Amino acid sequence: MYKILAKDGRAKRAQLETVHGTIQTPVFMNVGTVGAMKGAVATTDMQHLKTQVMLCNTYHLHVRPGDKIIRQLGGLHHFVAWDKPILTDSGGFQVFSLAGLRKIKEEGVYFNSHIDGHKIFMGPEESMQIQSNIASTIAMAFDECPPHPATRKYMQDSVDRTTRWLERCKKEMARLNALQDTINPNQMLFGINQGGTFQDIRIEHAKRISEMDLDGYALGGLAVGESHEEMYRILDETVPYLPENKPTYLMGVGTPANILEAVERGVDFFDCVYPARNGRHGHAYTNHGKMNLLNAKYELDDRPLDETCDCPVCKHYSRAYIRHLLKAKEMLGLRLMVTHNLYFYNTMMEEIRDAIEKGCYAQYKKQKLEQLQEETK
Repeated sequence: MYKILAKDGRAKRAQLETVHGTIQTPVFMNVGTVGAMKGAVATTDMQHLKTQVMLCNTYHLHVRPGDKIIRQLGGLHHFVAWDKPILTDSGGFQVFSLAGLRKIKEEGVYFNSHIDGHKIFMGPEESMQIQSNIASTIAMAFDECPPHPATRKYMQDSVDRTTRWLERCKKEMARLNALQDTINPNQMLFGINQGGTFQDIRIEHAKRISEMDLDGYALGGLAVGESHEEMYRILDETVPYLPENKPTYLMGVGTPANILEAVERGVDFFDCVYPARNGRHGHAYTNHGKMNLLNAKYELDDRPLDETCDCPVCKHYSRAYIRHLLKAKEMLGLRLMVTHNLYFYNTMMEEIRDAIEKGCYAQYKKQKLEQLQEETK
C-alpha cells in the first residue's frame, strides 16, 4: 500500500508498505547487481548506511548462479542475508545492452549469454518466473529498452510490444503469486513507461499502462544518451499522466542533481551505479562538491573526506590514508569510498524527505545544487 504523507508542489513524500518492510520515499535504491554491492560493501554494512532497498538484476542472477538455485536456497533475501525490500529489474535492459546477437519476436527475445555464449530465451512469462524464483519484493515488468536515438516508427512498434508484454507479465505474476509453493506470494509488479524522447508516445503509453492498476510505475529508456534537459522535459510532460497514488520510479538515474530535479517533478524511486562506480575510481561525493582523491593535493590532507559527514569512514579515516589505499590498489580503499558515497546519497534522500515535509523543497534544492557545484578545498 502506497500512501502520500506530504506534498510540496509536485514533489511527493510518501511511504510504500511491503511484505519486507515500509519504504520511505523519495528513496535511492543501492545497486547490488549480482546480489552484492561492488566495492566489498556487505549487506550487514548496508544496514548502517541508511539503505532501504537493494536492487538486483534478474538477467545476471538467472545466468549465475541461476534463479532455480536461489529458489532452492530460500529466495534472494535469505541468500544475500538482507531482510529489507529488494527490487529486481526484469533483465530487459541487459538483454538489449549486453547481448550483441539477439532476435526480438512477439514471444520474447532470443539471445546469447554474455558469459559463455549459450543460447537463452526470455519473454514476459520467463522474466516473471525468474523473479518469482528469486522472490524479490518488487518485480519489474519485461520491456524493450529501445536504442537512442531511434526512429519514430521503431519507437512506436517497440512501445506497443512492451504494452502487450506488460499485459502478459501481469497475468503471469498473478498466476505465480497464487501458487501454493511460491516463496513470496505478495510480490509486487511495476510497469515501465517507454517512448524515448517522443513525448506524445510517452504520454499515450503512460495513459495505457495506468489503466492496468499496477503496484507502481517506472520511466525507462532515459539517461541513455539524451541530454539532461531532454530528460527533464520528458518527466515534465509524462509524470502527470502516471497515477499519483502509486510509486513513480525513474530507472538508472542518477547524479545528485538529476535526483533533485526529478523529485521536484514527482518522482520518488531512484537507482544508479554512480555512488559505487565513481567511488571505486577515487571520486567522493561531498556537501561541497565532488572530489577526486587521486589528486596530489590530498597526499598530506589529514581531514576526513567531508568534514560535515558523520558516516563511519569520515569518523575514522583521512583523505591522505584513503588516497594511499587507492594508489596502492588496496581493496580497503574502494570499500571506504563506496561506503562514504552510499551514505552521502542516502543522507541526501533523508534531507529531501524532510524538506518536502516542511514545505521548503524549492529552497533546499537550490541550496543543495549550489553546494554540489562548489569545488572541494
